Amino acid sequence: MDHIPSMRSVMTPFPYFVDAGESLLVARTLMVRHEVRHLPVKDGDELLGVLTDRDLKRALDPDLGLPPKDELFVRDVFMPDPYTVDTSEPLDRVLEEMATRHMGSVLVTSHGRLAGIFTTTDACRILCGHLRALAPRPGDDAA
Repeated sequence: MDHIPSMRSVMTPFPYFVDAGESLLVARTLMVRHEVRHLPVKDGDELLGVLTDRDLKRALDPDLGLPPKDELFVRDVFMPDPYTVDTSEPLDRVLEEMATRHMGSVLVTSHGRLAGIFTTTDACRILCGHLRALAPRPGDDAA
């Protein structure tokens, strides 16, 4: 890596998202089907927040005494006011903020519209590639 990349080059583009009015069961099905742990939450074109698999697990825990799972909606449990950055934001600034605020995901926008998502999984993938480029493991053939 000879420069600090922008979010545009490291984000997962066109992420799956869920409408705030959807049931938690629909959101869970979407997460399981697409093997994701973070879903941006929208209301029409407005980006509201993020729903995580942890939010779902807590909300669907029968020991919490919440309404029945078929009566819970995304708007009831998602995290509002997500950390949102533009596609041009440098990766180092985003990583520093994620670490400082203990966040698992960042929503990436372009002209105010959802363009992608960047998660700790994306960060691990990038770090792995960088480390391997710096110092290949013994036995890894670069030829």
